[in-house]
Amino acid sequence: QLQLVESGGGLVQAGGSLRLSCAASGRSFSTDTVGWFRQAPGKEREFVASVSWRGGSIYYADSLKGRFTISRDDAKNTVYLQMNSLKPEDTAVYYCAAGRQFATTYRLSVGQVAYWGQGAQVTVSS
Repeated sequence: QLQLVESGGGLVQAGGSLRLSCAASGRSFSTDTVGWFRQAPGKEREFVASVSWRGGSIYYADSLKGRFTISRDDAKNTVYLQMNSLKPEDTAVYYCAAGRQFATTYRLSVGQVAYWGQGAQVTVSS
């Protein structure tokens, strides 16, 4: 079993930056694709970014390319999401996610997530 715990959320002004961290425990996640999703009030959970195990493949939601950067540190069992030039529409709960171990689907969808974190609130004020 894998447990995921996010940190780093908070309130930031438009144009600012935040870095989310997601620490995994229970076992090494070096053989899992990991990523981030977000869910704004009244909206469905949506894909943000994912990075394959071994870090060879990285995917972003098209609307976020150039502003968000995902990275992983397998030695620390941690995945990060650096968010720059934040906009009010980025306000959401951000969820860390991990796919099934050894799965070869690297762009995660909600249905492919095996483990979820509890979520971290990100609020961007205008």
